[in-house]
Amino acid sequence: MLSHSNSTDQGRFPEPLVCTVGCLFDNLAYLIICPESRECLLVDPGEYYPLIRAVGEQGLKLRGVCCSHHHRDHIDGLEELLADFPGLLVYGHPADRNRIPGMTTPLADGDTLRVGRLRGQIHHSPGHTRGSCLYRFAGALFTGDTLFTAGCGRLFEGTASEMYHSLQRISRSFSASTRLYPGHDYAQTNLEFGLALEPDNQAIGRQLSQLRTARDLGRGWQPTTLAQELELNLFLRCAHGQDLSPLLIAAGALEPGEHGAELVFAALRALRDRW
Repeated sequence: MLSHSNSTDQGRFPEPLVCTVGCLFDNLAYLIICPESRECLLVDPGEYYPLIRAVGEQGLKLRGVCCSHHHRDHIDGLEELLADFPGLLVYGHPADRNRIPGMTTPLADGDTLRVGRLRGQIHHSPGHTRGSCLYRFAGALFTGDTLFTAGCGRLFEGTASEMYHSLQRISRSFSASTRLYPGHDYAQTNLEFGLALEPDNQAIGRQLSQLRTARDLGRGWQPTTLAQELELNLFLRCAHGQDLSPLLIAAGALEPGEHGAELVFAALRALRDRW
């Protein structure tokens, strides 16, 4: 049974099983599975067939869809799912009420939802879009296009200040062991950007080397943790309070004397847009 409430107390609930499903070119969608009931939620259905195949192959009972935002590459499979599963619950932020087809259950920041014995919570994270949001289930955080491995989303509707504060909230609100599940696999490009800006960062260099080796061996994308991202991710480090202005001055993205965390963050995002 799926339900929702506005309680912010997660309490003690089991960890979800998470199945990653590649969609389109580099989108990542997910099945959040209750290990006891085999009920599941689907995160960001960018493509119908890979997801419905995964649900069927694992013998799952699909109960709802969690939408991180309204962009088509994250919801293109939704209408076919609704045709096959009448009454399917569709979650998203109220800002996307008229932009996500068939949304049944708008959730405000802090509202909770359940599937089986799992409980999740929505966190509004504007910046990429007005309605961008995260979904947390125990130690798993589904970040849509707000936070990627070693990167963050472009600013389409929001501002650099909004994205800065959304990332700051992530860096300060969740445990270091939280596993991060983003909406795209941009890991290699983001790590290459980070290493170009900070060539002496051994953690970034090591992670990039490991990623290239894994891909040569045919291994797919794997989640990172918040602790890893606070080491690797320039955007998250900036939002967490690290001064990256010397790197950006050296790259010609800031003038000497320009300072302020949000200004530095905006310059970093603009540099990544041009890279």
